[in-house]
Parts: sequence; structure tokens; C-alpha cells
Amino acid sequence: MDTTLINILCIILLVLGIVGTFLPVLPGLLLSICGLLIYKYGTDADLSMIYVWVFVMLTAASVVLNYVIPAKTTQKYGGTRWGSIGSVIGTIVGIFLPIPLGFLVGMFAGVFVGELLHDSQDINKALKSTKGAFIGFIYGTGFNFVVGVAMFLVVLFNMLNII
Repeated sequence: MDTTLINILCIILLVLGIVGTFLPVLPGLLLSICGLLIYKYGTDADLSMIYVWVFVMLTAASVVLNYVIPAKTTQKYGGTRWGSIGSVIGTIVGIFLPIPLGFLVGMFAGVFVGELLHDSQDINKALKSTKGAFIGFIYGTGFNFVVGVAMFLVVLFNMLNII
């Protein structure tokens, strides 16, 4: 296959990976790491293996942190298992809502409703749990976004012979 086509495919995968850090429909950093690996092994790129290993480790850490961070921040703000279950259900339902960022709205609504189902008398606790879910989402998404952009820049700079 032509090197130019491989480079284009890599850039597309890396960009889709960055977009996937926000959209749960796309597997985010997994797409990015695929783009990086295809670039490394599908072309005659002299990209150092240090970059590959660092990004593989960061991607693996991201997979773990995507579950740990929101759970911990929700718990920190008083959330229960009901809120966590509501978050998952709300995210799935939200993906299919015909509104912008439906998955995000669904996630927060799910946490809120889940906490209210657990204790319908404590609206403040439900709001705090939702706040915790939001903070967890921001931390996790921010980490994934930074790693995705770093992968994109490493590949781009390597293509341009800057690194």
C-alpha cells in the first residue's frame, strides 16, 4: 500500500480517536493507538519505540481510569450504586436521543434519577452525586483528550521530520 494512503489512514484514525474521547460511540484512544501503530509498522517511519510504549501504557491506564475516576468522584460527592447504575443506563439511552450531546445529558439525568430512586427525599444528595459524575467525566475526558492530542502531534511531527 502507498505510504501516503497509510499516512492519511493514520491521521484519520488519530483524529477519530480524539473525537472519540468525547463521544462514547467511538472507542477514543483505541482508535488513536491503532493509528499510531499503523503509522509505526505500516510505513518506514523512524518513530522511536519509546513513544509507542508510553502511549500503549497511557491508553491502558485510560481504560482503567475511565471506570475508576467517575466512580470515585461520584462516591466522593455522596453517590451510591443506584447513581452508578443510572449513569450507565442514562448514557446508553442518551446516545439514541436526537439532541446534541445526548449521551452526556443522559448520563447526568441517569445519576440524578438513580439517586432519587435510592432516596427520593434527598434531592441535594442527588445533585451532589450528579456534580461528582460531572467532575469525573471532565477528569477522564481531559486525560483522554490530552493523550489523544499528544499521539496526534507525535505522529504529525514525525511525518514532518520535526522529531
